[in-house]
Amino acid sequence: MKQFLETGKIVGTHGIKGEMRVQPWCDSAEFLCEFKTLYLDEGEKPLKIVSSRPHKNIVIIKVKGVDTIEQADQLREKILYINRKDVRLPEGSYFVQDLIGLEVTNADSGKVYGTLSDVSETGANDVYHIKGQNGKETLIAAVPSVVIETNITKGIMKIRPLEGTFEDED
Repeated sequence: MKQFLETGKIVGTHGIKGEMRVQPWCDSAEFLCEFKTLYLDEGEKPLKIVSSRPHKNIVIIKVKGVDTIEQADQLREKILYINRKDVRLPEGSYFVQDLIGLEVTNADSGKVYGTLSDVSETGANDVYHIKGQNGKETLIAAVPSVVIETNITKGIMKIRPLEGTFEDED
């Protein structure tokens, strides 16, 4: 598992005192505001967060040592990372990056459906994209009645798909 996870991108500056606009790639702008340290260069370079606040659909952050618009502008387009050890996820919640690549099987028969290739947020619930051995993509709702077990350590997800979901694969 990756220690440092992509969490957003610096998309611009805000004001003249070194604040930056960050597009969050996590569940919410508020989640990103919980961190005291973010990282650049896949975790190689820590950034101490002086302040952060949600602003519409972005986050405004102020980093220690970045005090001018010119300094902030040099960080534009950089990817920000969080350290996995700084996060306590609620039970049953996972990082999307940990789900990608899981082998998806039938919880009852053990039949392999394919690999989890993507996750889409729809508002009501996430949708998991499963790529079959034949290259066909099937979408399933990420709800407890369908997703029976997720085991990141073993690299598997057991599901009980709605009737007809995978019928045309045989």
